Amino acid sequence: MTAAEMPTHQARLAARRLSVGYDSRKVLDGIAVEIPNNTFSVIVGPNACGKSTLVKALARVLRIQSGEVLLDGSPLSQYTPKEVARRLGMLPQAPHVPDGILVEDLVARGRYPHQGLFRQWSQEDADAVDTALRRARVEQLRDRLLTELSGGQRQRVWIAMALAQMTPLLLLDEPTTFLDISHQVEVLNLCRRLQREGTTVVAVLHDLNLAFRYADHVIVMRSGGIVAQGPPREVISAELIEKVFDLSCRIIEDPETGTPLVIPQNPDTAAKGS
Repeated sequence: MTAAEMPTHQARLAARRLSVGYDSRKVLDGIAVEIPNNTFSVIVGPNACGKSTLVKALARVLRIQSGEVLLDGSPLSQYTPKEVARRLGMLPQAPHVPDGILVEDLVARGRYPHQGLFRQWSQEDADAVDTALRRARVEQLRDRLLTELSGGQRQRVWIAMALAQMTPLLLLDEPTTFLDISHQVEVLNLCRRLQREGTTVVAVLHDLNLAFRYADHVIVMRSGGIVAQGPPREVISAELIEKVFDLSCRIIEDPETGTPLVIPQNPDTAAKGS
């Protein structure tokens, strides 16, 4: 059995023989991936390797050229957009900030997939918004303007909006980009807490050491393909990092968590040892 024909019956979200591109340029070419249920899965890889493309394809933001994405065992193409949005929440890399919107009003937009011609705003929707604000720990900000918040607070509010959809799957495209280290940790702690509460979380991250510290499952990409996937302690090695990132390094155990810690090799030291 080839990697592109991996069994997918155990995962709520998976892809088989997936190819995606932009116009004539193919970015993903026949890849297979499974997102283990109830995990925090992190996608890493060099710039322009296809990380964001993969997340967008899994969320049906991008059109698939060939292959298929399976959501709860059925091809994603068989669902309506609202049906997808009831099962899978997606937070893009740089969401547009509406002018003059309050935190509570933005989070309430996450209830749109549950609205319809014969179903308007209900107590169930109000309860879902309250729950999302609480889970993201931004309930005290509900009456604030989004533009008044710090970067970390604003990102947690966007995640709360996705949580208001009440989906079992949450995909985040580079949720820590442009945040300082304290706000990055704040967002990643939220992702870990959501996973422990039962949400399957998938995120694209650039910081390898933060990725390996927080992820239960890591997907390592290079040049539009998947090089390795599995628990960080099982798949991460100095050889893999050098192959994927062209970076000579040592891998040591993180003294806080025991997870892989990437230490780039000093070129002067390497030269002396050669």
